[in-house]
Amino acid sequence: MHRLSRKRRGAFSSALAVALCCLLPGCAPAVGGAAPEGGRETGGQAAARPMAARAAAPVVMVVGDSFTVGSGPVERWESYAARSARELGWQLITAGMGGTGFVNPGRVGRTFHDSFARELAWRPAPDLLIISGGHNDRRTRPGEVYEAAARLLRTVAGHWPGTRVVVVGPLWMGAAPRWAYGVRNAVALAAERAGVPFLDPLGMRWGRGLTLPDGVHPTGEGHARIARWLVASLRERAAREGGRPARAVRPHGETRISRPDGWGAGRPPSRVSGPRVPAAGVRVRR
Repeated sequence: MHRLSRKRRGAFSSALAVALCCLLPGCAPAVGGAAPEGGRETGGQAAARPMAARAAAPVVMVVGDSFTVGSGPVERWESYAARSARELGWQLITAGMGGTGFVNPGRVGRTFHDSFARELAWRPAPDLLIISGGHNDRRTRPGEVYEAAARLLRTVAGHWPGTRVVVVGPLWMGAAPRWAYGVRNAVALAAERAGVPFLDPLGMRWGRGLTLPDGVHPTGEGHARIARWLVASLRERAAREGGRPARAVRPHGETRISRPDGWGAGRPPSRVSGPRVPAAGVRVRR
Protein backbone atom coordinates (compact mmCIF):
# COMPACT_ATOMS: atom_id res chain seq x y z
CA MET A 1 0.00 0.00 0.00
CA HIS A 2 1.22 3.52 -0.65
CA ARG A 3 0.81 6.78 1.17
CA LEU A 4 -2.33 8.73 0.31
CA SER A 5 -1.65 11.63 -2.05
CA ARG A 6 -2.14 15.12 -0.66
CA LYS A 7 -5.15 15.64 -2.93
CA ARG A 8 -6.82 12.39 -1.82
CA ARG A 9 -6.10 13.05 1.87
CA GLY A 10 -7.48 16.56 1.53
CA ALA A 11 -10.67 15.27 -0.08
CA PHE A 12 -10.98 12.63 2.60
CA SER A 13 -10.55 15.22 5.34
CA SER A 14 -13.29 17.38 3.84
CA ALA A 15 -15.67 14.44 3.67
CA LEU A 16 -14.76 13.38 7.19
CA ALA A 17 -15.36 16.86 8.56
CA VAL A 18 -18.87 16.87 7.10
CA ALA A 19 -19.50 13.31 8.30
CA LEU A 20 -18.30 13.96 11.84
CA CYS A 21 -20.23 17.22 11.97
CA CYS A 22 -23.41 15.26 11.27
CA LEU A 23 -22.62 13.08 14.30
CA LEU A 24 -22.22 16.02 16.69
CA PRO A 25 -25.03 17.99 18.34
CA GLY A 26 -25.70 21.40 16.91
CA CYS A 27 -24.37 20.53 13.46
CA ALA A 28 -27.17 18.39 12.06
CA PRO A 29 -30.10 19.96 10.23
CA ALA A 30 -33.30 20.46 12.19
CA VAL A 31 -35.69 17.54 12.33
CA GLY A 32 -39.27 17.90 11.24
CA GLY A 33 -39.01 20.85 8.83
CA ALA A 34 -39.74 24.51 9.42
CA ALA A 35 -41.97 25.79 12.21
CA PRO A 36 -45.41 27.03 11.22
CA GLU A 37 -45.96 30.70 10.45
CA GLY A 38 -45.69 32.77 13.61
CA GLY A 39 -42.98 30.49 15.06
CA ARG A 40 -45.33 28.42 17.21
CA GLU A 41 -45.62 24.64 17.29
CA THR A 42 -48.77 22.70 17.90
CA GLY A 43 -48.86 20.25 20.80
CA GLY A 44 -48.60 17.34 18.40
CA GLN A 45 -45.55 18.81 16.67
CA ALA A 46 -43.81 19.45 19.99
CA ALA A 47 -44.48 15.88 21.14
CA ALA A 48 -43.29 14.38 17.85
CA ARG A 49 -40.03 16.34 17.76
CA PRO A 50 -38.23 14.44 20.58
CA MET A 51 -39.36 11.12 19.07
CA ALA A 52 -38.01 12.14 15.66
CA ALA A 53 -34.76 13.32 17.21
CA ARG A 54 -34.31 10.00 18.99
CA ALA A 55 -35.05 8.10 15.79
CA ALA A 56 -32.46 10.20 13.96
CA ALA A 57 -29.73 9.79 16.61
CA PRO A 58 -26.58 8.40 14.98
CA VAL A 59 -25.64 4.82 15.76
CA VAL A 60 -22.05 4.57 17.00
CA MET A 61 -20.22 1.35 17.80
CA VAL A 62 -17.01 1.11 19.80
CA VAL A 63 -14.83 -2.00 19.95
CA GLY A 64 -12.05 -2.18 22.50
CA ASP A 65 -10.79 -3.57 25.79
CA SER A 66 -11.61 -3.00 29.47
CA PHE A 67 -11.14 0.74 29.08
CA THR A 68 -14.04 0.70 26.62
CA VAL A 69 -16.40 -1.76 28.32
CA GLY A 70 -15.58 -0.89 31.94
CA SER A 71 -13.84 -2.87 34.67
CA GLY A 72 -14.14 -3.47 38.39
CA PRO A 73 -16.76 -1.17 39.92
CA VAL A 74 -17.06 0.82 36.67
CA GLU A 75 -19.93 -0.63 34.69
CA ARG A 76 -20.23 -0.61 30.90
CA TRP A 77 -22.70 2.29 31.01
CA GLU A 78 -20.21 4.34 33.07
CA SER A 79 -17.26 3.91 30.71
CA TYR A 80 -15.77 6.74 28.66
CA ALA A 81 -17.58 5.38 25.59
CA ALA A 82 -20.98 5.61 27.30
CA ARG A 83 -20.23 9.06 28.72
CA SER A 84 -19.20 10.29 25.27
CA ALA A 85 -22.38 8.88 23.78
CA ARG A 86 -24.53 10.69 26.32
CA GLU A 87 -22.73 13.96 25.65
CA LEU A 88 -23.01 13.66 21.87
CA GLY A 89 -26.47 12.09 21.64
CA TRP A 90 -25.39 8.77 20.15
CA GLN A 91 -27.12 5.42 20.18
CA LEU A 92 -24.16 3.40 21.48
CA ILE A 93 -23.17 -0.24 21.09
CA THR A 94 -19.91 -1.36 22.72
CA ALA A 95 -18.05 -4.57 22.01
CA GLY A 96 -14.91 -6.26 23.31
CA MET A 97 -13.53 -7.73 26.50
CA GLY A 98 -10.94 -6.89 29.11
CA GLY A 99 -7.42 -8.13 28.45
CA THR A 100 -7.83 -8.25 24.67
CA GLY A 101 -6.04 -6.36 21.93
CA PHE A 102 -5.33 -6.28 18.21
CA VAL A 103 -3.11 -9.35 18.62
CA ASN A 104 -3.54 -10.46 22.23
CA PRO A 105 -6.64 -12.68 22.66
CA GLY A 106 -6.48 -12.43 26.45
CA ARG A 107 -8.09 -14.97 28.73
CA VAL A 108 -11.32 -14.93 26.73
CA GLY A 109 -9.54 -16.08 23.59
CA ARG A 110 -10.52 -13.38 21.12
CA THR A 111 -8.88 -10.37 19.51
CA PHE A 112 -10.50 -7.10 18.42
CA HIS A 113 -11.11 -8.67 15.01
CA ASP A 114 -12.93 -11.55 16.71
CA SER A 115 -14.98 -9.17 18.84
CA PHE A 116 -15.97 -7.24 15.74
CA ALA A 117 -17.01 -10.44 13.95
CA ARG A 118 -18.96 -11.89 16.88
CA GLU A 119 -20.57 -8.82 18.40
CA LEU A 120 -20.92 -6.23 15.65
CA ALA A 121 -20.61 -7.54 12.09
CA TRP A 122 -24.06 -9.16 12.07
CA ARG A 123 -25.74 -5.85 12.91
CA PRO A 124 -26.84 -3.18 10.42
CA ALA A 125 -24.03 -0.78 9.58
CA PRO A 126 -23.55 2.07 12.09
CA ASP A 127 -22.88 5.70 11.26
CA LEU A 128 -19.51 5.57 13.01
CA LEU A 129 -17.21 2.83 14.31
CA ILE A 130 -14.51 3.65 16.87
CA ILE A 131 -11.70 1.13 17.33
CA SER A 132 -9.90 1.83 20.59
CA GLY A 133 -7.06 -0.10 22.14
CA GLY A 134 -3.54 -1.50 22.10
CA HIS A 135 -2.95 -1.40 25.86
CA ASN A 136 -2.89 -5.21 26.06
CA ASP A 137 -0.61 -5.85 23.08
CA ARG A 138 2.54 -6.05 25.17
CA ARG A 139 5.18 -8.62 24.26
CA THR A 140 4.02 -8.26 20.65
CA ARG A 141 6.18 -7.02 17.79
CA PRO A 142 4.91 -3.73 16.33
CA GLY A 143 4.81 -5.35 12.91
CA GLU A 144 2.32 -7.92 14.16
CA VAL A 145 0.20 -5.19 15.70
CA TYR A 146 0.25 -3.29 12.40
CA GLU A 147 -0.82 -6.34 10.43
CA ALA A 148 -3.65 -7.13 12.84
CA ALA A 149 -4.90 -3.54 12.88
CA ALA A 150 -4.68 -3.29 9.08
CA ARG A 151 -6.61 -6.55 8.72
CA LEU A 152 -9.38 -5.30 11.00
CA LEU A 153 -9.66 -2.04 9.07
CA ARG A 154 -9.81 -3.92 5.76
CA THR A 155 -12.54 -6.16 7.15
CA VAL A 156 -14.58 -3.19 8.34
CA ALA A 157 -14.19 -1.35 5.02
CA GLY A 158 -15.27 -4.42 3.07
CA HIS A 159 -18.20 -5.22 5.34
CA TRP A 160 -19.49 -1.67 5.95
CA PRO A 161 -18.14 0.45 3.08
CA GLY A 162 -20.29 3.46 4.01
CA THR A 163 -19.39 3.57 7.72
CA ARG A 164 -16.97 6.22 9.01
CA VAL A 165 -14.18 4.88 11.19
CA VAL A 166 -11.98 6.53 13.83
CA VAL A 167 -9.10 4.76 15.55
CA VAL A 168 -8.01 5.64 19.09
CA GLY A 169 -4.57 4.52 20.23
CA PRO A 170 -3.69 2.80 23.52
CA LEU A 171 -4.83 4.48 26.71
CA TRP A 172 -2.59 4.89 29.75
CA MET A 173 -3.58 6.64 32.95
CA GLY A 174 0.04 7.21 33.96
CA ALA A 175 3.45 7.12 32.31
CA ALA A 176 3.38 4.63 29.44
CA PRO A 177 6.17 2.05 29.07
CA ARG A 178 8.51 2.23 26.09
CA TRP A 179 6.88 -0.64 24.21
CA ALA A 180 3.52 1.17 24.23
CA TYR A 181 4.89 3.75 21.79
CA GLY A 182 5.79 1.00 19.33
CA VAL A 183 2.21 -0.27 19.54
CA ARG A 184 0.89 3.27 19.15
CA ASN A 185 3.04 3.83 16.08
CA ALA A 186 1.92 0.56 14.50
CA VAL A 187 -1.77 1.34 14.99
CA ALA A 188 -1.27 4.91 13.72
CA LEU A 189 0.42 3.64 10.56
CA ALA A 190 -2.38 1.14 9.89
CA ALA A 191 -4.94 3.93 10.28
CA GLU A 192 -2.99 6.30 8.04
CA ARG A 193 -2.69 3.75 5.25
CA ALA A 194 -6.38 2.94 5.49
CA GLY A 195 -7.23 6.65 5.24
CA VAL A 196 -8.74 6.59 8.72
CA PRO A 197 -8.33 9.34 11.37
CA PHE A 198 -6.18 8.42 14.37
CA LEU A 199 -6.55 10.00 17.82
CA ASP A 200 -3.62 9.66 20.18
CA PRO A 201 -4.25 9.71 23.95
CA LEU A 202 -0.79 8.39 24.83
CA GLY A 203 1.07 10.88 26.97
CA MET A 204 -2.07 12.70 28.11
CA ARG A 205 -1.86 13.80 31.74
CA TRP A 206 -5.19 12.79 33.22
CA GLY A 207 -4.40 13.76 36.80
CA ARG A 208 -3.80 11.97 40.08
CA GLY A 209 -6.06 9.60 41.94
CA LEU A 210 -7.91 8.48 38.82
CA THR A 211 -7.00 4.78 38.81
CA LEU A 212 -8.58 1.85 40.59
CA PRO A 213 -6.55 -0.05 43.23
CA ASP A 214 -4.99 -2.13 40.43
CA GLY A 215 -3.12 1.01 39.34
CA VAL A 216 -4.13 0.48 35.70
CA HIS A 217 -7.83 1.02 35.06
CA PRO A 218 -9.57 4.38 35.41
CA THR A 219 -12.08 5.23 38.10
CA GLY A 220 -15.43 6.72 37.20
CA GLU A 221 -13.85 10.18 37.22
CA GLY A 222 -11.00 8.84 35.10
CA HIS A 223 -13.50 7.66 32.51
CA ALA A 224 -15.19 11.07 32.67
CA ARG A 225 -11.90 12.79 31.81
CA ILE A 226 -11.20 10.39 28.94
CA ALA A 227 -14.71 11.08 27.65
CA ARG A 228 -14.14 14.84 27.77
CA TRP A 229 -10.91 14.38 25.80
CA LEU A 230 -12.60 12.18 23.17
CA VAL A 231 -15.57 14.53 22.76
CA ALA A 232 -13.26 17.54 22.46
CA SER A 233 -11.02 15.71 19.96
CA LEU A 234 -13.95 14.74 17.74
CA ARG A 235 -15.40 18.25 17.87
CA GLU A 236 -12.05 19.85 17.09
CA ARG A 237 -11.47 17.53 14.15
CA ALA A 238 -14.92 18.21 12.74
CA ALA A 239 -14.42 21.95 13.12
CA ARG A 240 -10.92 22.36 11.70
CA GLU A 241 -10.52 19.80 8.93
CA GLY A 242 -12.32 21.63 6.18
CA GLY A 243 -10.19 20.39 3.29
CA ARG A 244 -6.86 20.36 5.10
CA PRO A 245 -4.88 17.10 5.19
CA ALA A 246 -5.38 15.31 8.51
CA ARG A 247 -2.52 14.91 10.94
CA ALA A 248 -2.32 11.41 12.30
CA VAL A 249 -1.65 12.36 15.93
CA ARG A 250 -0.85 15.28 18.22
CA PRO A 251 2.04 17.43 16.94
CA HIS A 252 4.73 17.31 19.62
CA GLY A 253 7.92 15.87 18.14
CA GLU A 254 8.25 12.97 15.73
CA THR A 255 8.87 9.26 15.79
CA ARG A 256 9.89 7.55 12.57
CA ILE A 257 8.00 4.45 11.53
CA SER A 258 10.21 2.38 9.25
CA ARG A 259 9.23 0.11 6.39
CA PRO A 260 10.97 -3.16 5.60
CA ASP A 261 13.72 -3.07 2.99
CA GLY A 262 12.37 -2.85 -0.54
CA TRP A 263 8.83 -1.86 0.48
CA GLY A 264 7.82 1.52 -0.84
CA ALA A 265 11.20 2.06 -2.50
CA GLY A 266 11.81 5.66 -3.48
CA ARG A 267 9.41 7.06 -0.87
CA PRO A 268 10.44 8.35 2.57
CA PRO A 269 9.32 6.42 5.64
CA SER A 270 6.02 7.48 7.17
CA ARG A 271 6.09 9.67 10.27
CA VAL A 272 3.72 10.11 13.16
CA SER A 273 4.14 12.60 15.94
CA GLY A 274 5.09 11.73 19.49
CA PRO A 275 8.17 11.58 21.70
CA ARG A 276 11.22 9.92 20.22
CA VAL A 277 11.35 6.34 21.41
CA PRO A 278 14.30 4.03 20.65
CA ALA A 279 13.55 0.89 18.66
CA ALA A 280 9.95 1.86 17.98
CA GLY A 281 10.11 1.06 14.24
CA VAL A 282 7.36 -0.94 12.61
CA ARG A 283 8.50 -3.69 10.27
CA VAL A 284 5.86 -5.42 8.25
CA ARG A 285 6.19 -8.77 6.53
CA ARG A 286 4.99 -9.00 2.92
